[in-house]
Amino acid sequence: MISFFRKKSNSVDARIEILETDIHSHIIPGIDDGSKSMDESIALIKEFEKFGYKKLITTPHIMDKAYNNSKESILLNLEKLKDECKKENINILIEAAAEYYVDEGFLKLIEKGELLAIDNEYILFETSYIHRPVDLESVIYNITMAGYKPLFAHPERYKYIKNPEKEFSDLKEQGALFQVNLNSFTGYYGKQAKKHAMYLHESSMISFLGSDVHNQSHILSLKTAFKDNIYNDIMDNNNILNNTI
Repeated sequence: MISFFRKKSNSVDARIEILETDIHSHIIPGIDDGSKSMDESIALIKEFEKFGYKKLITTPHIMDKAYNNSKESILLNLEKLKDECKKENINILIEAAAEYYVDEGFLKLIEKGELLAIDNEYILFETSYIHRPVDLESVIYNITMAGYKPLFAHPERYKYIKNPEKEFSDLKEQGALFQVNLNSFTGYYGKQAKKHAMYLHESSMISFLGSDVHNQSHILSLKTAFKDNIYNDIMDNNNILNNTI
């Protein structure tokens, strides 16, 4: 397997060998808790380009009573962002999916088949950080029955996970794939998130790595993350699928 780094280095400019695609970010301006303006979005995308990414699949939140985005509105705003990138001569492919919050609205979208999937295959979903949904298993089942692969966003960050060995294994057996945030390995989200990210890595359970970039603070943390040789181990110990989509 290709190493994530050409060599271990303290220089960000020497960092990436290949991830190629980021599959989790919030860079469409003004539609969720991510980028607040077109100028901010362009600045963030230029940073991704410097890192060496070739493709971004950005994933705005869809959440009842908070972010009332739809497949149509996301794609419309995506085109505006792409037009601006052309003006800025940014040479990076940008697509969009969504990050679905497990609520009644999401269940209705599954029933209607009105989902915006990553690579037309993976449905990225999240839950409350504190409370585990009582119907999480049925949500995973329903996503699968709709013809998609359920991709659990940043599972390392959920505080309701108390027994990671059992709970992560159970979710995986039910058909969930795991997308871990790169910045979790730096401790950006706290000690528990880092510990659970390491457990998922060491157990070879990670399918995708994501940036989850909302703003420049996440970019700054990524610059630190890309210097850490842990990613050699992650790429060797997990079947990371980013560069397949």
